[in-house]
Amino acid sequence: MRVVHAVAGLAVMLALTGCQRTSMNEFSTQNVSPAPLQAQPVATVQSGQLSDPTTSTTDTSQFPAAPVSGTGIAGVDGTQPVGTNVAAATTGLDVTKESMVGNWRVSSGASSCDMFLTLTNLGSGSRGGTRGCAGELTAMGSWEVAGKQVVLKDRNGNPLGRLFKTAEKRFDGSTNSGQPLSLSR
Repeated sequence: MRVVHAVAGLAVMLALTGCQRTSMNEFSTQNVSPAPLQAQPVATVQSGQLSDPTTSTTDTSQFPAAPVSGTGIAGVDGTQPVGTNVAAATTGLDVTKESMVGNWRVSSGASSCDMFLTLTNLGSGSRGGTRGCAGELTAMGSWEVAGKQVVLKDRNGNPLGRLFKTAEKRFDGSTNSGQPLSLSR
C-alpha cells in the first residue's frame, strides 16, 4: 500500500514540475503590454456622379470594348466558347462554387486524371490543381464559376478551358486548344 502511495505521490510531483514556468530570455518574464493604438484622422469622403466612360473625352484604353450583340455567350476573358461549348452555354445547368468543391475525375481526349477544387482564394479565382494529367491541364492552378460555366485557369490566371454542367455530377467542355474535357464524380 505504501508503494502505491509513493508512486502516486511521485507521479503528482512529476506532473507539477512539468507545469513549472521556465524562461528562455528576460523578455518573457516581463509583463509588457503594447501601447494602445492612437486614432487616426479620416479624410473626407466625396460623393458625386461618375461620368460615362464610353462617352468620355479622356483616354478610354483602360476600359474593355463593349460586347457585340448577337455573338453568343462570351467567356470570362471575352473570348467565345470553343466548339460544342456554344450549345452547352445555352443549355448548361446552373452551377455554384460550393457544388464544385472536392475531387473530380477528369477525361481529356484519351487520358484521364484527377482534379481537386477548393474555395481557397487564389488571384481572381479559387485554388485548384490536377494530379496525373497531361497537356494543358498540368498547368492548372485555379478555377472560377462565371455564370453557367466553370473556367479552369493556369497559375498565372489565364483560362485553360471551360466546362458547363450537363448532369448532376458531370461537366463537359473543352480546353482552349479545342480538346474535349469532362469532369465527373
